[in-house]
Amino acid sequence: GQAVHGMGTKSIEDIGAGDQGHMFGYASDETSELMPLTHSLATKLGWQLTKVRKDGTCPWVRPDGKTQVTVEYKKGEDGAMVPQRVHTILISTQHSEDVTNEKIRSDIMEHVIKPIVPAKYLDDETVYHLNPSGRFVIGGPHGDAGLTGRKIIIDTYGGWGAHGGGAFSGKDTTKVDRSAAYAARWAAKSLVAAGLARRALVQ
Repeated sequence: GQAVHGMGTKSIEDIGAGDQGHMFGYASDETSELMPLTHSLATKLGWQLTKVRKDGTCPWVRPDGKTQVTVEYKKGEDGAMVPQRVHTILISTQHSEDVTNEKIRSDIMEHVIKPIVPAKYLDDETVYHLNPSGRFVIGGPHGDAGLTGRKIIIDTYGGWGAHGGGAFSGKDTTKVDRSAAYAARWAAKSLVAAGLARRALVQ
């Protein structure tokens, strides 16, 4: 069948944008990938959760989970945001019924946090919230109805910069929510990579 705006019947050049909206791109020189450290660490912790589940290191881990990292920054005179320390790490992961809360916390600390978060950012005052809501056996769509359009902040910059509200997922490719956000990110990243700015936000 024919999708919206003639997809499938018109050439790519004739389709144009399938909608309008506000899209933003952000970049910061605080990490090598020019992403905010908070977002970079949170994303890598989520990746590590998946890794230890799939490679058998933590066989009790189930697919649903979320991460959040709070970092203390010092703002430089040139506007740069310089990470000082990790203030808080929050990780909630779905798990099997037979694992204890103590095992969950010790495994997450040893096999998820320590391999990912550089030790220089951790200290005796770093706060850890590991499955703080208690048992998390039921997850995915069974636990929270709906999939499309969720998690728009973790899909972008973890709260840095700005967001127009448009989700990346669940739409046909004429929609500019994803493509224009990618283009804006490319522009912001290019500005920072070229040394023209320490941070950049492109709308």
